[in-house]
Amino acid sequence: MYLFLSILLSMVLGYFLFVMGPIIGGIVAFGVIAGSLFRGIYLLNDIRKRLAVHSPESKAVQEQVVKVVPEHLKSPGAYKKYLEGKEREL
Repeated sequence: MYLFLSILLSMVLGYFLFVMGPIIGGIVAFGVIAGSLFRGIYLLNDIRKRLAVHSPESKAVQEQVVKVVPEHLKSPGAYKKYLEGKEREL
């Protein structure tokens, strides 16, 4: 229902912009689009700030990962050795 209402209001707005003429209608249309974009950026920034409060610090996450990862996977060449072993199996 909300989508249908939005479509109808957009049609009415489009009709009024068409009736106003190209200069005034263009200015109003630009204002509507620019205002919507700025509002979207503001909301995304607000969401980012709210999530930053609840997300853990990267150092804390890294410490937990180091505790969980087995010792043989901590070495930098572990993945290379794994790939070499896979090639031998094939």
